[in-house]
Amino acid sequence: MDTRVGAAGDAAGSAADAVEQSLYEIRRKIYPRAVTGNFAAIRWALVFLTQAVFYGLAWLQWNGRQAVLFDIAARKFYIFGLVLWPQDIVYLTVLLILSAYSLFLFTAVAGRLWCGYACPQTVYTEIFLWIERKVEGDRLARMKLDRTATNARKLRLKATKHGLWIALSLWTGFTFVGYFTPIRELFGHVVALSVGPWEAFWMLFYGFATYGNAGWMREQVCKYMCPYARFQGVMFDPDTLVITYDRERGEPRGGRSKSADHKAAGLGDCVDCGICVQVCPTGIDIRNGLQYECIGCAACIDGCNQVMDKVGYPRGLIRYSTEHAVKHHEDRASILRRVLRPRVLLYTGILWIVLIAAAAMLWQRAPFKVDVIRDRVAMAADTGDGTVQNVYRLQIMNTDEAPRSFTIVASGLPDLELSTRDNPVELGGATSRMVPVRIKARPDAATHGSVEIEFRIEGRMQGAADLTPVVIVEKSRFIVP
Repeated sequence: MDTRVGAAGDAAGSAADAVEQSLYEIRRKIYPRAVTGNFAAIRWALVFLTQAVFYGLAWLQWNGRQAVLFDIAARKFYIFGLVLWPQDIVYLTVLLILSAYSLFLFTAVAGRLWCGYACPQTVYTEIFLWIERKVEGDRLARMKLDRTATNARKLRLKATKHGLWIALSLWTGFTFVGYFTPIRELFGHVVALSVGPWEAFWMLFYGFATYGNAGWMREQVCKYMCPYARFQGVMFDPDTLVITYDRERGEPRGGRSKSADHKAAGLGDCVDCGICVQVCPTGIDIRNGLQYECIGCAACIDGCNQVMDKVGYPRGLIRYSTEHAVKHHEDRASILRRVLRPRVLLYTGILWIVLIAAAAMLWQRAPFKVDVIRDRVAMAADTGDGTVQNVYRLQIMNTDEAPRSFTIVASGLPDLELSTRDNPVELGGATSRMVPVRIKARPDAATHGSVEIEFRIEGRMQGAADLTPVVIVEKSRFIVP
């Protein structure tokens, strides 16, 4: 009895040790193999597209300034001909809603498309892996190099690889900061070694993050740091397109000669070559079923299709399919028909509603904004001529890049008298100005207390007297002591 108890205790201890070992297992380095195919071509096309936009957009000019610039110091965002101010925070909200529902829609239709093709982590990992292959060779060459003792050749290859990684990372950090500080000015400061402390910090920080994430951490970011990997499963349903291994066709797997009749030998189409594992950037075996580590890059599909072509079997042993399609042996037409299901239609409808509403808001957006601020120091004052005076400050923001002339008119009480230093007020493009305004009225024009008045601001483009002015009316209160 004591022996059985002791054996049971040893078994429990061994199980606990195994659990602890699995929880704290040291990372196994992954050496993804290069692969070609339709999905690899799509992935590289998106790499070129996203990086051409990221690296090139910062250098484009528009109306004598940078086309896309987020000038936080001046609290203005320039996006081509559009100038956004802090009061335009609603557009940021709309952008976040569109991004969220787009992610929901793409995930419901075809899984982790964003992760596999356009996520910056995937894109830069792909670029860093390309550099690594060019310097050190493909998978077997890199594995052999890492196993060899340190020598001059190994040091030279490693130094070349990391030097290229660091150069690309620093250029990425420089470009990122160039969207917040005019990039042409920033380039001059970098060349002259006169970069400000904040610009230098963010260039180094973003460059270090790119170097660390894409060069060292790679799949660890997707598996452990990215929250999307953890909750994306709740957006899947049986009709979501995911990367699927056809077990019914592929099993039992095993090696065979190309001329052998594998069906007669009781084997499936899977030759157990392991190519699908070798090309996977996260190192999973898709034959074990869909796993949360799968980023949907479809490298395993390209790799498996190449093997199927070599052995003369039909493609599609690993393919994009759905749970329903695999279970009921549905064809591609049936899969496409089930795409338009309630969840997808709901996400699509919400996206279109938000998109149309945002477009309408931008179309009707006034070319200038006005904020009326009462003087909190002197609420109301008696003047020497028998009138009551209230002081206001009108912040006029010309959100357009064309210079404008603004005329201020006040109404709401009889014989209101408005006085300011300049009327009309001249403002250049994309500028703002705080305009002090004094309003006088007779004390018998209204009962004592607070009376509502209106400021009517007419904005007209300079040199366009024949055009109808844009009018904005803002309400405020006039205090009669």
